[in-house]
Amino acid sequence: MKLSKVLTSVALAGSVAALSAPAMARDTISIVGSSTVYPFATVVAERFGANTDFPTPKLESTGSGGGLKLFCQGIGTQHPDITNASRRMKPSEFDLCSSNGVTDITEFRIGSDGIVIASSSKAENLDISLEQLFLALGKQVPNPDNENELIANPYENWSDVDSSLPNKPIRVMGPPPTSGTRDAFVELAMQGGCEDLPAVADMSEDDMEGVCHSIREDGAFIEAGENDNLIVQKLIDDTDLFGVFGYSFLEENADRLQAARLEGMVPTVENIAADEYPVARSLFFYVKKAHVGVVPGINEYIEEFTSAGAMGPNGYLKSVGLIVPPREALMDLQDKAAEMPNLKKDVLM
Repeated sequence: MKLSKVLTSVALAGSVAALSAPAMARDTISIVGSSTVYPFATVVAERFGANTDFPTPKLESTGSGGGLKLFCQGIGTQHPDITNASRRMKPSEFDLCSSNGVTDITEFRIGSDGIVIASSSKAENLDISLEQLFLALGKQVPNPDNENELIANPYENWSDVDSSLPNKPIRVMGPPPTSGTRDAFVELAMQGGCEDLPAVADMSEDDMEGVCHSIREDGAFIEAGENDNLIVQKLIDDTDLFGVFGYSFLEENADRLQAARLEGMVPTVENIAADEYPVARSLFFYVKKAHVGVVPGINEYIEEFTSAGAMGPNGYLKSVGLIVPPREALMDLQDKAAEMPNLKKDVLM
């Protein structure tokens, strides 16, 4: 064999080997997961990168389920170190992790998120069930003459849905599909009002979500972009308009806005933190312990996220809308950061 061919063969073999071997050298924390947790984690990551010698972590908004799927694919720096989630890990996801050797995981419940339906304090308020809310805003809803059949939403006024609701046009301003607030709204409010309807009862999970998560596009729901402050201003100027946004914006404008009652309940810090408000949920992140000490800065990032400066009663995460845990829960969280206990499957049941 000619020397040139030998050298070419050696070079090619080396290239293949390099491509086949996982890239184990990584000095930047890789975080995936929930779009709802993403804004909070981004603030922490930016502070962490600015105030330490570690690089700012890389974050990807993949959704809770997508993040957990990536997280559970295996050990090694070709896989994420941390995944954010706007719900708790499912037992089936725990099993997926275990089957791929991801057996040592620590769970952190970082707080709560509340989504409100609000209007001007001068407007007629809403007292509405989740089912009524879905019937007002769903793209397809049950036929009033045949509850097992879905039709394009025919309702024009709130009172068309139920005579107890205001006799004025259905007009709701809210965030676009790219927003974590929109994700929370469709998953908790829309799906919560839709999933038990006879028309979707026998559907597969994917088909059911396709119906329950689809908001009408005929002008009744108005996308406002990612700026919740714009929604607040529109509500103040228009007493016939309702808006969807995070609880913190209601709290900041309590003198000018009012929250609708959902299932008879007005949102408060207390009932959101206790997961009692219908459109509230706990937020989590999960850490792959096998990567601690391999990818630099993971422990320090966790310490920053669970610090009083971030999650205390006057912490910077509260200022960007997180319903932070009470003092005792935060102390437990800090103990967990120090000890990194393994998540057990039985607590997920």
